[in-house]
Amino acid sequence: RHINLQIKQLINQGETTLLIKESKARHNLGVAILQPVNITFDGSVGYYCAGMIDGPTIRIKGSAGWGLAESMMNGTVIVEGCVGNGAAASIRGGTVVIHDDAAARLGVSMKGGLILVAGNCGYMAGFMAQKGVIIVCGDTGEAFADSMYESVCFVGGEIAELGNDAIIEEPTEEDLRFLTLTFSNYLPQKSEYLSNDVRQYKKIVSGRKLWNFNKKEREIWREAL
Repeated sequence: RHINLQIKQLINQGETTLLIKESKARHNLGVAILQPVNITFDGSVGYYCAGMIDGPTIRIKGSAGWGLAESMMNGTVIVEGCVGNGAAASIRGGTVVIHDDAAARLGVSMKGGLILVAGNCGYMAGFMAQKGVIIVCGDTGEAFADSMYESVCFVGGEIAELGNDAIIEEPTEEDLRFLTLTFSNYLPQKSEYLSNDVRQYKKIVSGRKLWNFNKKEREIWREAL
């Protein structure tokens, strides 16, 4: 609480770039930041870092615990290590970039935004994801994209098991351009390697589209049910 209070005081004084040294895996760091500032945590952080943010760019020079960027509205969160369970749950916008692996339940109930994982992810990633994009460059765990609504996922490695109603589609040329641009923007150190392999990516969408928000016809819903 003391660190967050200091961060907000400095922002109110006009500071736009902050470096927090020795973060020491403390919990709840950088929550509810609503200004377009740049914050770097020089080390790993604990649970619920960068939750409920709207606009800042937060870089973590280490790993992050459970609940990273939960319910974020907008902004960018970059983690230079691994993340724990439930990263980017219920995000509504913005971008979350993870340079290593993500644990279980990545992007659960996300409602928009972009999640990019350079490594692998655990089970139940994308569960009930409503909108937005998840990209996993490595392998996924079981029940991937289970009960997904209108989100789209791309996977470069192996999928241990697709979740309920999730199906694989052929990526379009527009999809491939999007992947290449995303790698260039957010993983420049790996972009050449990843872009050379971009046609190997699998596209995962909802098969039944049970909760397609854009479909109002009663017959479509009746068939889905």
